[in-house]
Amino acid sequence: MIALIMAGGVGSRFWPLSRASNPKQFLNIISDKSMLQMTVERLLPIIDLEKIYIVTAASQVQLTRKHLPNLPKENIIIEPFGMNTAPCIGLSAKYLALRHDLNETMIILPADHLIALEDDFHASIKTAERSAKNDYLVTFGIKPNYPATGYGYIEAGENIDEETQIVERFKEKPDIETAKKFLQAGNFYWNSGMFMWKIETILDSFKNYLPKVYNLLDKIGTIWETEGFSADFSEHYAKMPRIPVDIGIMEQAEKRVVIPVDYGWSDVGSWKALYDVSDKDADGNVFRCERENIDSKNNYIISDKFVATIGIENIIVVDSGDAILIADKSRSEDVKKIVEKLKEEKLDKYL
Repeated sequence: MIALIMAGGVGSRFWPLSRASNPKQFLNIISDKSMLQMTVERLLPIIDLEKIYIVTAASQVQLTRKHLPNLPKENIIIEPFGMNTAPCIGLSAKYLALRHDLNETMIILPADHLIALEDDFHASIKTAERSAKNDYLVTFGIKPNYPATGYGYIEAGENIDEETQIVERFKEKPDIETAKKFLQAGNFYWNSGMFMWKIETILDSFKNYLPKVYNLLDKIGTIWETEGFSADFSEHYAKMPRIPVDIGIMEQAEKRVVIPVDYGWSDVGSWKALYDVSDKDADGNVFRCERENIDSKNNYIISDKFVATIGIENIIVVDSGDAILIADKSRSEDVKKIVEKLKEEKLDKYL
């Protein structure tokens, strides 16, 4: 089995720590290892390092090599620039098709997710592999434990076996009332953004459902075969539609299944999400600094300075040295709006 880790994002919701020069997946925000390093180590008990590939933007290649010095250089697939997941996965599948048997299975994982129960994670991969070998497109659905409105959902149909269900349809992020109905129904799962399929199966799916992408991939493949993998193919890649693989492939495909899983998953998509999965003191605070606290509860604070808190609740404070974020914890998703404003005002030194 091959693992493909998507590591080209910018992580704007983790500003001011996440910057263009050091995005979220390279930060040590959960442990003393970066999220990318944690993702690779999570795979090593079942997949050899030589069969783990990273796809990332050209601007992040050096960071990837720094964080994964033992990864073979040819295992870094380079996007000329960041695109959406359909072009990213298509490019990677084409690259792998030139280096491996088309019948090999590949699991696709984001670089910046948290999975607490690794043995259960490994077991779900073995389950998914059986379906992938039978030409299914496989996705992993997280069993919901509350009516989340921040995730897309997968509606599951009949069982193929005890661990696998047919995908009926994908649902966009719902409002709260719809999310409650999904939770009550019991056959809706959060869309994790993790997938598995054979190399041949996904390339055939691009041919059937995203023919423009498939044709561009053919042209890129010809460049690689004639000029080598370091050749410039940016002209073709720039013509790719910026479309997620969920919409471009999974929503249209006929032969697709979901593996329901429950292994302490989080996409760690915001400072609040990071707070939720972090160890807390008796007052519900997460301090990553020297501190004194008087009557402050449920806060998340990062700084390299000494911090004293008095009577504050549900606040996020992140000190990156040249910038400080102070936000109500419930509005941590709005951090990306700050990043947008910085771009508009051309304050690039803070990006």
